[in-house]
Amino acid sequence: MTPEQTAQSVCDRVLAAPRKGRRRLVALAGAPASGKTTLAHSLGDALNDKGCAAQVVPMDGFHLHNQILLDRDTLNRKGAPHTFDAAGFVHLVSRLPDEEEVFYPLFDRTRDISIACAGRVGPDCDTVVLEGNYLLLDAPVWRDLNRYWDLSVRLDVPIEVLQNRLVQRWLDHGLSRERAEERAARNDLANARTVQEKSLPADIVLTG
Repeated sequence: MTPEQTAQSVCDRVLAAPRKGRRRLVALAGAPASGKTTLAHSLGDALNDKGCAAQVVPMDGFHLHNQILLDRDTLNRKGAPHTFDAAGFVHLVSRLPDEEEVFYPLFDRTRDISIACAGRVGPDCDTVVLEGNYLLLDAPVWRDLNRYWDLSVRLDVPIEVLQNRLVQRWLDHGLSRERAEERAARNDLANARTVQEKSLPADIVLTG
């Protein structure tokens, strides 16, 4: 199925999900290159088309700044769970169900930095679709997110498919085949295996 068709199949489940607060929170988790960002936006569009004011909020704004990662000698692992401000993300999620207006950071991939307060969830928003690698991670701090989800969705994509997509992603960024394969193997696939092996159960699992 296309992302649009998959989104339509999930949309009714989202609308039927009971909510804990004034806003419904939907978690969309998956490994790098699983297609979660594309699906999240397709789901947001499908919900809006059905009259449900929805907004996508990505986890990526909580990347630690590169200088901090350099100081900690972890820049080469950027994207791993320990390279995010997990506690800050949990705090954001805890505010979304009931606060009228919530600002959040967005990640600028061109500049490779997070921009504070670049996103806004306003009082008219009914449903927030949060997307990211570790929304269902069964690890300290991260697992605290699970109490806030009204519905959780996980994309389960075979590691071989992810590897091909990740290598292609780096080729598209101008890396040589050798460097692209090395970059994918060193960090991206390790993060993908973390998602696959250490995630909590989801309400909906989509295979791809």
